[in-house]
Amino acid sequence: MKTAKGTRKAQGPDSAGRTLIPADVLRSFCGRVFRKCGVSEDDARIAADVLVAADLRGIDGHGVARLRGFYVDRLRAGAMSPRPPVQVLSETPLTAVIDGGSGLGHPIAHRAMKLAIDKAGAAGTGFVVVRNSNHFGIAGYYAMMALDSGCIGLCMTSTNPWVVPTFGRDAVLGTNPIAVAVPSGRQRPFVLDMSTSAAPVGKLEVHDRLGSPIPSGWAADERGMPTTAPGEVLRNVRQSVGGGLLPLGGAGEETGGHKGYGLSLWVDIFSVLLSGGSHVDFARHPESAGGRRLGNVCHFFGAWRVETFRPLCEFQAAMDELLQRLKASRKAEGQDRIYVAGEKEFEETDRRRRDGVPLPAPVVADLQSLASEFDVAFSTGALDA
Repeated sequence: MKTAKGTRKAQGPDSAGRTLIPADVLRSFCGRVFRKCGVSEDDARIAADVLVAADLRGIDGHGVARLRGFYVDRLRAGAMSPRPPVQVLSETPLTAVIDGGSGLGHPIAHRAMKLAIDKAGAAGTGFVVVRNSNHFGIAGYYAMMALDSGCIGLCMTSTNPWVVPTFGRDAVLGTNPIAVAVPSGRQRPFVLDMSTSAAPVGKLEVHDRLGSPIPSGWAADERGMPTTAPGEVLRNVRQSVGGGLLPLGGAGEETGGHKGYGLSLWVDIFSVLLSGGSHVDFARHPESAGGRRLGNVCHFFGAWRVETFRPLCEFQAAMDELLQRLKASRKAEGQDRIYVAGEKEFEETDRRRRDGVPLPAPVVADLQSLASEFDVAFSTGALDA
């Protein structure tokens, strides 16, 4: 295939048989599909960028594989508004409460995090909560928005119920991710982006697509007992018959599962209760909601301007020294490297920007199907620059 000047071309299948597709091809395609669903050009661009950012960072369960099931199908069904009436319900110099109008979570979250950063720029700190939103992709994307402004960024979000509480058997909590991004100097920024469950739902979906078992300690069956069958867990939760993901730390208290359970509840308190939203479990059990409205996804965003504490250059130098000391400390037997949070993802981003994003055949087929349904061009090869 001939490529025009400035074109980036996928390198063909990787060693696992996945198709390598340039990130800009995926970003452009997702944006056009969102626009076909009635989403504004700016919101479509943001949503597409967040999806592809997940794939670039190697978080495949939150990338373009979710374009149809998490977003397009819900936009088509009217469960998600393509042009939501987003409102700032209340505001102070340090805080704000936003109603997302049941729109796409990505642009709503982008707006809220930017507001938190702007407040931090003016007052030193900024905190924004959002209710009546939807799934917004990877939390780390929004926390990292703070880095260019010399801020520490924090992002948390509720999710649909997938996690059983410690000693429980029913999924009543979300995977409720937490992301923190901290600026450094010469070193890569510290970026912790984690679910408060033993694994995110996306990893179960990846294992289910590949037909591979999940590690023991990730999930429980309908009796609350450990299972390694991802398809069984996905079906059980979707059918509300019991079981689900385990909290970070696994089952019980011996390996710290109660700590993950506590972190998950903390996210709900900050995201749901502060914003005035309703817990997502009420959507499945409205009779227990005490007359409150059905559940929705809620978010929390925070930003701290480092220079309100100490000069940014001093802080960055201290971060560099801390990260270097960690990585230079003695390695466990058989190990040759110690990582810090975000380092693997930054290196994976460099590789995938260069070589292309690896997508398994079912995901490629689904994107091609969407292309046909929406009459949007999609090529797994090159995209003219």
